[in-house]
Amino acid sequence: MQLNMNSLGRKVGGTRVVPIVAKIIGLFAVFILTSNLASNYINLVLNRGELLKLANRLLIKDLKELYSTAANQHAIFEFSRDTEAALASIEESSVKNLQGQHSAAFGVRADGSLLFWVSGSGRPERFPDDEALQTMVTRHGDGVDEGKLRFVLDGSRYFSIYKYNEKWNVFLVRAEEETEFYAESSSIFMRVSLIIAAMTFVCLFIGIVLIRRILRFVTRFTDELMRMQTDQNLALIDLTGAPNDDITYLGASFNTLSSTINNLLRIFKRFVTQDIAQKAYIEHSIKLEGTTRELTILFTDIKGFTYMTETLGNDIIDVLNLHYDRAIKHIHEQDGIVGSIIGDALLAIFGTMPNGKNKSAEALEAAIRIQDVAATLRQAMLEKSERLIQDHGDLTPLEKKVLKAVLVEVGVGLDGGEVFYGNIGSYERMTNTVIGDNVNSSSRLEGLTRIYGVPIICSEFIKNEAAGMGFRFVELDLVQVKGKLEGKRIFWPIPLASLDETLTAKLDAYEAGLAPYYAGDWNAARLAWKDCELPMMDEFNRRLDGEKPSDWNGIWAMRTK
Repeated sequence: MQLNMNSLGRKVGGTRVVPIVAKIIGLFAVFILTSNLASNYINLVLNRGELLKLANRLLIKDLKELYSTAANQHAIFEFSRDTEAALASIEESSVKNLQGQHSAAFGVRADGSLLFWVSGSGRPERFPDDEALQTMVTRHGDGVDEGKLRFVLDGSRYFSIYKYNEKWNVFLVRAEEETEFYAESSSIFMRVSLIIAAMTFVCLFIGIVLIRRILRFVTRFTDELMRMQTDQNLALIDLTGAPNDDITYLGASFNTLSSTINNLLRIFKRFVTQDIAQKAYIEHSIKLEGTTRELTILFTDIKGFTYMTETLGNDIIDVLNLHYDRAIKHIHEQDGIVGSIIGDALLAIFGTMPNGKNKSAEALEAAIRIQDVAATLRQAMLEKSERLIQDHGDLTPLEKKVLKAVLVEVGVGLDGGEVFYGNIGSYERMTNTVIGDNVNSSSRLEGLTRIYGVPIICSEFIKNEAAGMGFRFVELDLVQVKGKLEGKRIFWPIPLASLDETLTAKLDAYEAGLAPYYAGDWNAARLAWKDCELPMMDEFNRRLDGEKPSDWNGIWAMRTK
């Protein structure tokens, strides 16, 4: 094996061995230049950003003056009817604020024609950028009469501030040409870049001299190792005159290793050895932690799920997926997260996202949309069954059973308060969850929707937090759910947009009957509810037809979950 020398290193066989000094110098040159130029460029960008902010403020100031002048001149014009004089005054007032050769101030109509034009670059026949003009016109149609705008004029890009003037029926624009505005900063960037490059090359030259001096023994080590490779014989490296640094230590360690290997080779000359494979173990740190937070919990469950499962069999999965696909979408739209899905039950959590919104109002909106999803699905199924009846006659008993099974109805319970939220499990398997009494309460409230016949039931916490957010909270009852010792007021939230005079009157009559009902005057409650046709009245009529509990305190104790 022969050694070939040249300025780029040495070749050992067909492989070039590049000196480490050259690599270090090359890397430092690249990193220094890249770092300095990048820093210079970032500084330029940041400065341009600040310049642009300052320019926008100045443009806004100029535009305010222009707008004020235009308004004053229009008042004068209405008196004098001298258009040219009014426009001349506007142009004269605008020209004093123009700093650059291509700075511009003008008024443009919606059709692109110009009311006036002030700029050192000459007046065009009409506003040249149709896309920018359309942007202003569209925004004006949407009720936005001012803002920032970029446009192109004679091949040059401009940034500007505009505002619509109703009196002149034009868009007043104050603009600056980008290249002219940034010309000085670009020139500074180029000069600084040249200085950086020159200083870098000077530093590199000095660095080459110093590094070659410091790493001179690396070259000696390389020469010795290449010689050993050529001779296929391990030997000792000559460390005469080497400094006491880590490079010399590497050489000394190599000499020790070389001696040891040579001894082993002599001892085990007639033996074939095998390397021991070592396994690398990488440890992962998994944190099991959580915090107590005030959150809102939504629990939803499909009614009659057992009947659906018995009727549809494996096809129940398709119905569930159809329902959950839309329901979960609405939960996510309200910044909720799905905590768990167990069969037909879904638990959602609101308030984990730092969006500054009312978490209970978001949960209520999601609950309403979940009900809309179920209603839409039921309506679609009913319409399809009607088409089948029209085409093929009445449904068979099995078809009627299937239709009943796919008419999905859901109940939703909402509660909130302090809960534990975080990760639980083990280092092998963990999950994100929420734990607390209010979580269980939301499930209980969902169960009560079957008793009271309303789609959504929420707690007083939800009512208080979402007050004034577009809902009427109808007090349903004061109940003691199974497993609890205290009574809990429950409410039926109804969007205000869904209320009409008839429903409002029924709700008022119902709430008027609650007071005597709580007080134990059930005859008065029965009289107040005589003509009240609301879903929960089936439950209350059943109670009123029965015997009032002897220890009645206004709280109805639930015997089931």
